[in-house]
Amino acid sequence: MRKTFWFCAYVAIIGVSLVVLACSASNGAEEPSSQPSKQKLDSSAETNASVSPTPTKTRASLFTGRRDSDRKAPEFVGLDGWLNSDPFKLEDKLGQVVLIDFWTYTCVNCIRTLPYIKDWHDKYGDKGLVILGVHAPEFEFEKIPANVSMARNDHGLKYPIAQDNDMQTWKAFENQFWPAKYLIDKAGWIRFSHFGEGAYIETENQIRRLLIEAGSDLESVEISSDTEPVRDDRAWKQSDPFEAQTRELYAGFLRNAGALRAGYPPYVSNKEFYSVPGQNLVYKDPGEHKNHHIYLQGEWLNGPEELIHSRKTENYEDYLAINFKAIEVNVVLSIKNQPYNVRVLIDGRPLALNEAGTDISFDDQGNSFVEVGTSDMYHIVQLPEYSKHELQLSSNSNQLSIYAFTFGSYLSPQPGQ
Repeated sequence: MRKTFWFCAYVAIIGVSLVVLACSASNGAEEPSSQPSKQKLDSSAETNASVSPTPTKTRASLFTGRRDSDRKAPEFVGLDGWLNSDPFKLEDKLGQVVLIDFWTYTCVNCIRTLPYIKDWHDKYGDKGLVILGVHAPEFEFEKIPANVSMARNDHGLKYPIAQDNDMQTWKAFENQFWPAKYLIDKAGWIRFSHFGEGAYIETENQIRRLLIEAGSDLESVEISSDTEPVRDDRAWKQSDPFEAQTRELYAGFLRNAGALRAGYPPYVSNKEFYSVPGQNLVYKDPGEHKNHHIYLQGEWLNGPEELIHSRKTENYEDYLAINFKAIEVNVVLSIKNQPYNVRVLIDGRPLALNEAGTDISFDDQGNSFVEVGTSDMYHIVQLPEYSKHELQLSSNSNQLSIYAFTFGSYLSPQPGQ
């Protein structure tokens, strides 16, 4: 989960409510299984933090161009499900420049970087650059090869991709973030790394520098003239955390219980959610909704990774509500047996055309909804400006499975959306 600048202040503000929830969670709640430390970062993070100052150069580094802090890249471990390429090892690519991109296909921060990676592949793929997308899944359904292949096709990715379902290469690189990029020189040394979105111009300059070191002629290849994406300042320059952009929200029991155990604010506010995991429970909306939380009404199952609407209804009686501040909203949904529709309301009404994300459809009556036919991330809200609203999702189907919500505040829609 992301740790933004307002997080500590937010913990202090809602400390009292945490005590109440922690007491209810301790009664009969399973201990969440330990998970690797993983974070998803966007451009609100310190995106250049991984670039260390250049230390005093040793005699060896004067000749190689490496910094004393650079390290030898580890070999790939446990990669499977290769796409666009036969399997290869890192040692097979010595003499070339290799860019490793750790990603997962429902991560919006990863999705926003893909157009830039595609551009680098197109421009430098025949100049000695090898790009490998290491797909490290966050959710169980992201381990399914057909789903990764679907994402490859949807985004038009032509560079090699390999699945790291057991996170072995992730661990070998000591990685902690989605997305994360590691640039490896012709001798197999990690010369540059970047975590999160942004720094696209800097990354391309680093690619060019290492390719020239490797002997490539780039005189005919121009660097991109695109400017870096810009976020609305109101999304993160706030003294009041409740006025800041809504944090990433997880719907599953393990993430919520884990947040409580660590002393962080949980995502789901209904106290009954924490009584017994993996159960069909009837929830009552408490009525007052605050930014950064999920509120439930009706019958839901609190699964390990997801919330499942656990009964069929006729009039959208059951719903999930979020009071959010952002420009865009995305939701990760899965399909188990058959397709279903999800009604999407904003401030108690259907979305307007200028508020609808790219995955929203409208019926003849003007109702806004998402047609869920694959397990994927769905872009559901794209507002004209940064503002506060009430989002409500509901379905008459008992197939609805909700994993996570992500929010964005870029001043223009980003590539891939």
